[in-house]
Amino acid sequence: MTNDNIQIPTVAEMAAKGEAPEILFWVGCAGSFDDRYKAVTKAFVQILNNVGIKFAVLGPEETCTGDPARRAGNEFLYQMQAMANIQVLDGYGITKIVTACPHCFNTLKNEYPELGGNYEVIHHSELLQQLINDGKVGLKEGGTFKGRKITYHDSCFLGRANNVYEAPRKVLEVLDAELVEMKRCKTNGLCCGAGGAQMFKDAEPGKKEINVERTEEALGTGADTIAVGCPFCMTMMADGVKNKEKEADVKVKDLAELIAEAEGLL
Repeated sequence: MTNDNIQIPTVAEMAAKGEAPEILFWVGCAGSFDDRYKAVTKAFVQILNNVGIKFAVLGPEETCTGDPARRAGNEFLYQMQAMANIQVLDGYGITKIVTACPHCFNTLKNEYPELGGNYEVIHHSELLQQLINDGKVGLKEGGTFKGRKITYHDSCFLGRANNVYEAPRKVLEVLDAELVEMKRCKTNGLCCGAGGAQMFKDAEPGKKEINVERTEEALGTGADTIAVGCPFCMTMMADGVKNKEKEADVKVKDLAELIAEAEGLL
C-alpha cells in the first residue's frame, strides 16, 4: 500500500509474489491510530525507504501485542492477543522485527517466547544507530540542529527494562546538537507516568502529575527539543509541555522524526 507517496508494502503482498521482508516493521496501536504518532511512523518509513531496507508491515493483520491487557491484569486477554499474533508471524516465517514502541518491543522480545513466539526484536533507535554505524545515515555538520540543545527522556521499557541507553543517545549525537541530560536519566530515569497501563486510568490523588514533574526536569535543562522513543512518553511529555504553556518554545519529537528532519526527508 502507499500513503502520501510513501511505499509501505505488506507482508501479504510480498508473500503473494513469493518474497519475504528482511525486517517486519511492527507499527503498534499508537503508530497506526494516534494522530501524533502516525507522523513518527511516516518518518521512520521514509528513513527505511531512503536506505533501501527491504521491510514490510502486517497492515490489517497486525493487532495489539497485549501489553496493556497484561499490565492492567487481564492475563487471559493478553494470551489470546499474543497467541493470535504469534500464529500470524509464524505463518509468514517472520524472524526479525523492528518497532518504534518500547512496550511492543518489550512484549515481543521478552514475553512472547514463553508462548512459543521467538523472534529477533529491536527498537527503532537500535536500527537507526546501526544505520549510522554502517554509514547509511550520515548527517552533515552545521545542519538543522547546529547550536541547539536537546534532552532525551528514557522510556522505562527501553531503558531500565531492557538496558537500551546508548542507542538513542548515539542517534542524537549525529544531529550536531548539544545533548543535555536531565538529573534523573539512564538507570535513574523517571517514568513519564503512562506505563503499566496507567495511560488508561484516571490519576490517583496527589500533589502533582508525574508527567508534569518530568517535564519540569526537561525544561530545566534549557533544551528546546525533548527527544523521546516511545508513543506513551510522547503523549505524556507533550501534555506536560502544554501544561507549562511552553508549546511555542519547546517541541517533543521522536528520534526518527529528528533524523528524518535532519536528512531533509520530511
